[in-house]
Amino acid sequence: MAWLLELLPSEYRRYGVLRRYPLALAGMARRHVEACVEAARQGFRTVRADLGGVVPPHGIDSILEAYRCEGTRLAGLSTAAELVETALRGSATPEFRRRFTPRV
Repeated sequence: MAWLLELLPSEYRRYGVLRRYPLALAGMARRHVEACVEAARQGFRTVRADLGGVVPPHGIDSILEAYRCEGTRLAGLSTAAELVETALRGSATPEFRRRFTPRV
């Protein structure tokens, strides 16, 4: 649960209901990280238009690289949060078995 809480803004820690219902916490964390992924993508797409002429070209390139790195990190967190949420839903569900059946 601590890891899921770390994915959310610190203000979420004051809601005890999220500690009582880990599945709700996992869903909120997944959605928050997905929103961050989309924000990073949007920033990447618009950085030249938003900052061109204000930030020199080498600065734009560095900002784009930061978006690339952060986007990759966030995408991995999104996948991990989704896996935790799926696992909390229970391994007895057909979706879980279908998704996590080892391939030979």
